[in-house]
Amino acid sequence: MEWQGISEFVVVAELQNFTKASKRLGCSTAHVSRQVSLLESRLQVVLFYRTTRHVRLTEEGQLFYRHCRALLDGLQEAEQVLSNLHAHPQGTIKLTAPTTYGEQFILPLLNDFMLTYPSIRVQGYLSNRQIDLLEEDYDLAIRVGPLADSSLVAKRLGERRNYLCAAPSYLEQHGTPHTLSELQHHQCLVGTLDYWRFSVDNRDKLIRVNGRLRYNSGYGLVDAALKGLGLVQLPDYYVQQHLARGELVSLLEAWQASPDGVWAVYPTRRQFSPKLNALVEYLEQHLRQQQETA
Repeated sequence: MEWQGISEFVVVAELQNFTKASKRLGCSTAHVSRQVSLLESRLQVVLFYRTTRHVRLTEEGQLFYRHCRALLDGLQEAEQVLSNLHAHPQGTIKLTAPTTYGEQFILPLLNDFMLTYPSIRVQGYLSNRQIDLLEEDYDLAIRVGPLADSSLVAKRLGERRNYLCAAPSYLEQHGTPHTLSELQHHQCLVGTLDYWRFSVDNRDKLIRVNGRLRYNSGYGLVDAALKGLGLVQLPDYYVQQHLARGELVSLLEAWQASPDGVWAVYPTRRQFSPKLNALVEYLEQHLRQQQETA
């Protein structure tokens, strides 16, 4: 009786929706609602504010959730420790990664990983949308850049550096910028964000840029830069080969922003999973090797 309704309460609290919670738990919405109501009756406290559209925790519910989440995590950890005594990595891993970074780096490594671990199945979904791992039931996300505060576990796998660059043909015609203030006099090839990031006195500085071209495609921006249409700021994996061949020139390196982190992010309850630990360690090792040889 002491555990009755706890699992249902925690899932509703995390998804803020009884219907979604029932799908996660594989039972009816009526069952979830009944279990939570019985729990509230036993505790003699209201755990949720309920409207026709929203469910949110009361102050008492928030306090109770923190303790219940820790209890369930501890129970799962205890079970996982026992199973790990005899376990080898197996089962399905559902993960997401940014589209271009995932295509170039993550999916090829996943293919190699599956050759090493034939008992593991992988479902990979590439998207630049930041997916809610708990709500959409993902095991792992690869994310690049600053992380929002959350209850997720994060492990740094590597880094990504942005370069400001232009084709020699553009610089010959329009001149080379030597200070950040000169950017306003140049054609800037703009992506999904209308600002570029630099480092000034060891602090990030965002410079708003504009030009007559805007794409939501890194490859399209690289092609425009190679054809002399303007300056562009892009991650290393778009421009490194062109910089090495002299087709693009790196600019304003004294103000180059610090590298972005590449992170493996996953729910707390997944951190003792043998299959997930094996994959995260594999990605960390091989991504760092790729950076060292780049």
